Amino acid sequence: MSKDVIMGEPEDSLEPSEAPDSQITDPDEFFAKSAFRIIYQTNNFFLPQVRDLIDKGEVLNLRPEYQRRLRWSVPQKSRLIESLLLNIPVPPVFLYESDAARYEVMDGQQRLNAVREFLAGEFALSGLPVLKPLNGLRYSRCPPRIKRALDRANISAIVLLLESDSDNSAGRLTLTDIRRFIFDRLNTGGTKLNPQEIRNAINPGVFNKTLINLTRFNLFTDVFDIPPYVEADPNDYYENPERQKNALYSSMGDCQLVLRYFALKDENNIRGSMKAMLDRAMESRMKISEAESLRLEEEYKERFSFLHALFDKQPFLLAPDEKGRARVSAAIYDASMVAVNQLWGLKDRIMQDKVNVITRMNAALSNDAQFVVLTGQGNTAQAVRNRIALIAEILLPPALR
Repeated sequence: MSKDVIMGEPEDSLEPSEAPDSQITDPDEFFAKSAFRIIYQTNNFFLPQVRDLIDKGEVLNLRPEYQRRLRWSVPQKSRLIESLLLNIPVPPVFLYESDAARYEVMDGQQRLNAVREFLAGEFALSGLPVLKPLNGLRYSRCPPRIKRALDRANISAIVLLLESDSDNSAGRLTLTDIRRFIFDRLNTGGTKLNPQEIRNAINPGVFNKTLINLTRFNLFTDVFDIPPYVEADPNDYYENPERQKNALYSSMGDCQLVLRYFALKDENNIRGSMKAMLDRAMESRMKISEAESLRLEEEYKERFSFLHALFDKQPFLLAPDEKGRARVSAAIYDASMVAVNQLWGLKDRIMQDKVNVITRMNAALSNDAQFVVLTGQGNTAQAVRNRIALIAEILLPPALR
């Protein structure tokens, strides 16, 4: 039976983020002290170069699992190829230098991927409105003149360099701030990236990989009804058509769910908007070590597995809706994960009281006032704290309170 996931409060709910007003009133002084300079260079890549850079993976990293998972349709890819053949200006792609001479894609992943796929013969042109006779044509079957036109076509790339001012002293912006600033300016037209897609794109590192790895945890995919990762080659994970149809996967809602645990487990981070909490949780772990990332993965899996067993393989459930569909509450999930982490030293006593825990949970869900608390309908940071406290009360045997 498929399950609906009720996400609770949206990222832009709860209290506004802290935004202290500047004490500088003179415009010239403000510019001198606050302005930052982005250092970039512009390169033009011939289409065969784009293909080679992506295939080798040594210089350019598309990271499809770490950014937008929604894929262009074949007609969308074809129209890009048509534009290149007609010499119609194509918006530049934006890259940033993650290491010396190694680049991550900030904006333009779909364009680059469409070029690579067409030159690799992975799709035939379709739905062309101008060059209609080319519909059905693959690159390998293109006449010499068309191949030459494609080989001469190029895509412009604007590269944000490591030398960009990223000093965080005296309130200056970090490189992550600069990347977010550029994303905000780029993310104004077309199909916008959602906050989690932006978060994953501008916060590279082992913690980002940890989030992705945990979304593939078999108990996680089972509870949230995401097609399991059974492909022999991890490179094929992104290609699974059923997974791409899954709303949580395609929107990176699965990554957001995992991140919510790490954002809310630190009580000092429960302030401002949910978006700000999630941003801080990710940015603060950007530079953790591989060993720390493995420890966090193990911690998350232990807590999730415990709750999975405690609630008979059906944790975080609400009563079925009027159509009988099972519903999983993200609000109950994150509060349960944080509460059980707080009570981890008492996990054995909690498991021994399993029958009563389930009884207390069902009673809370049947109580109108407690149901509101549990499902995240109170959009304040205090409501988040209250939700975690109520779950802790449900988990903890009365004798231990």
